[in-house]
Amino acid sequence: MELALVNPDVNCGEYMFTVNDAGEIVYGLGAIKGLGEGPIESLLLARNEGGPFKDLFDFCARTDGRKINKRALEALVKAGAFDTLGVERWVLMKAIPDAVKAADQQSRNSSSGIDDLFGVVDDSDDADVYEHCRDVLSWTGRQRLGGEKETLGLFLTGHPIDDYEDDLRQLKVKRLSHINADKKMQTVSGLIVDKRFIKTKRGDQMVIITLDDRTGRIDATIFAKTLPDVQDKLGTDEVIIVKGEVENDEYAGGLRVRVVSIMDIGEARAQGDKAVKISVTNKQWTPANRSVLQGLLFEIDLNPPVNELMESQQAQGSQGCKIKMQYQTANASCELHFAPQWRIHPTDDAITTLKQVFGENSVSLS
Repeated sequence: MELALVNPDVNCGEYMFTVNDAGEIVYGLGAIKGLGEGPIESLLLARNEGGPFKDLFDFCARTDGRKINKRALEALVKAGAFDTLGVERWVLMKAIPDAVKAADQQSRNSSSGIDDLFGVVDDSDDADVYEHCRDVLSWTGRQRLGGEKETLGLFLTGHPIDDYEDDLRQLKVKRLSHINADKKMQTVSGLIVDKRFIKTKRGDQMVIITLDDRTGRIDATIFAKTLPDVQDKLGTDEVIIVKGEVENDEYAGGLRVRVVSIMDIGEARAQGDKAVKISVTNKQWTPANRSVLQGLLFEIDLNPPVNELMESQQAQGSQGCKIKMQYQTANASCELHFAPQWRIHPTDDAITTLKQVFGENSVSLS
């Protein structure tokens, strides 16, 4: 799926998307929030007159900077309209100020009749115009999809739960397409896509949330007794893990869940005797990267007093996960186990930070 920078006939007209001859969904530029009719007309005019854009700098140089400002450029990047340029969105986002500045300088020089031999971006075929913009941290799948939701109102290139496939397998969470009504407790997961507060006849408040895990959707009912313990986990577009009884929904049809407990992904990762495993090369084991890891660690008491023994799921989760490290040099590798009192909270932020430092495929739950 791609946005309609590749198709001048699909803009802000009567429809927002169409299907091309290859069976691909092509979204019209009018679907992008923050991009009005003026910017769309400007970029379509520039493309029709000069052909496809080579890169972001070429785009800014050929379009009207008074109509396509920094906010419009950011919206185009987040929506994926520049994906066909073959450059990562996070690199494009960092390049926007330089591209706007270069285009503005070129416009002023042109108006003054000046040829700036040193101020113009090198656009030769082998030049990398993004050379100074590639040292930025890559986006996670969730960040990419968040940008799409912000600018398009939907997740276009994936589903937020995709980032948690490995976690859900490790945690033996059932997919919504595979569950059946059963009085036994079942564990499911999903993205919160809707939330409805209801007053009972007794005046108590309950909540019905709708979960989506890409394989299906289900309503989950949270009764007044459970609500205070889980209310802080019920943010829209949050991925949660729900334990409860699955039953037939005689009112709406299908199935529903009577919620017993809710965990966020970080809490679920920390249940049981799990460890966060980090794969590191000797070249990556720099003082700066060691400092990042050290900042995420905390120490627990392995022998707490009897009256402080933690038995609940929440308390177990507060102890975090152990740490293992697969250390690789050019000639050998070994697995290192950190001392058991040193732990890490496996939150999304912590896992994302480690992946950005050591690599997307270098962090896993074992």
